[in-house]
Amino acid sequence: MPSAPPPPSLYRDRWIECTPEQLLIRGYYFPYGPPKAIAYSKVRSVERFPLTTWTGKWRIWGTSSPRYWAHLDPGRPHKAVGLLLDLGGFVRPWITPDDPDAVEEIINRRRLAPGSP
Repeated sequence: MPSAPPPPSLYRDRWIECTPEQLLIRGYYFPYGPPKAIAYSKVRSVERFPLTTWTGKWRIWGTSSPRYWAHLDPGRPHKAVGLLLDLGGFVRPWITPDDPDAVEEIINRRRLAPGSP
């Protein structure tokens, strides 16, 4: 018996996907590895910040500070906004979706929803 297809994504670009249950970050474990999966309930907060030379605009992947981690995104130098995710741990991933407004809204709506996973 064939398995049911996965539910449609709420948002998807080359590197970031918001499913009904979790945020998927492709290229997090570059060059190999599966996408990093983060349940919305694990996100304590989302902080929007401007991408500048000093805040990672030219960083394609990784970090210069062990506290923050950027997924692979070769298009990051052409983007203006990043989203910093507080997951309650030492390392805070930051992402650069093509549509940061949509992703920020989905994460906040899902993480605050009653009974969210």
